Amino acid sequence: MTTINISLKDRWAQFRAEHATTRIRDAARQMGVSEAELVATGVGETATRLGGDFQELLKEVTKLGYVMALTRNDALVHERKGIYEDVSFNGHVGLVLGPDIDLRLFMHRWQWGFAVSEADRHSLQFFDAHGEAVHKIYLTDRSDRVAYDALVARFRDAEQSGGLAVTPSPALSADQPDEAIDVAGFQAGWLAMQDTHEFFGLLRQYGVGRQQGLRLAPNGHAQLVSMDILKQVFATAAERQVPIMVFVSNPGCIQIHSGPVRKLVQMGPWYNVLDPQFNLHLNETLVDQVWMTRKPTADGIVTGLELFDRNGQNLALVFGERKPGKPELESWRAIIGEIIS
Repeated sequence: MTTINISLKDRWAQFRAEHATTRIRDAARQMGVSEAELVATGVGETATRLGGDFQELLKEVTKLGYVMALTRNDALVHERKGIYEDVSFNGHVGLVLGPDIDLRLFMHRWQWGFAVSEADRHSLQFFDAHGEAVHKIYLTDRSDRVAYDALVARFRDAEQSGGLAVTPSPALSADQPDEAIDVAGFQAGWLAMQDTHEFFGLLRQYGVGRQQGLRLAPNGHAQLVSMDILKQVFATAAERQVPIMVFVSNPGCIQIHSGPVRKLVQMGPWYNVLDPQFNLHLNETLVDQVWMTRKPTADGIVTGLELFDRNGQNLALVFGERKPGKPELESWRAIIGEIIS
């Protein structure tokens, strides 16, 4: 009996021939491998392995000009066009604070990078140790291709093999039982917050999971709502042109849109924002819970919507547009008040 060993590269080529419209992330899941491993099969043809200091690489991305930044998780894809500006790092934490491209980067999660060129699409793609995509940067027709080629040449890894030592994703840790939590202390800490960024530290201080924390919130400060409510909020914000903030995250990156949304389109299970500079694609079937939250700050209450998957992992946050030192938009608060009783 002869055993035929089909390489991953051949399997991927065969899969694409049979499923031409399947996205690479979904294809990887169906094939039982990671997305990074599929990208790496193109090394020497469609992909170039990148090396060196990714922090230094990202500081150079501003030279590419007008690009499209993409950050996603299983349920949402966040695409924002603009220029990478004001890029800085403090240890392993990075910030991109341009008016259009607004990112929080957790560089200890960034394991591999590739320059990918397929069908006249050129991009920089970054993955974590488990082969999951953390962030991608696509050239547009307004980008500087010469600067892109120079960047790829500068950060080209000496190692140009297609093999990756991907590690399995760790099991998710379970929340403590509610009865083990100092609920009174946690609620008092919630009511004493002066900034929404204190919430993460509060959860850690009391050993509370994020979704668990919303269940244990002070009365009137968190409410479970529906996907229909979320879509009504988007529709009303679009109708009234109330600027909003949409945060989409994975373990390596948070990407933020600030501004109005206009064109909302339902396509099967996908709820989409399809604007010239901002696209959002939300797979409703993968969102298990939506919560409305009210968090105190030095500038008054900040009202938001938080999305979670069936494993209790936070997928996205939605707020009215605001800056530190300024109160929440009354127009945003009015939308929430009208739609959520």
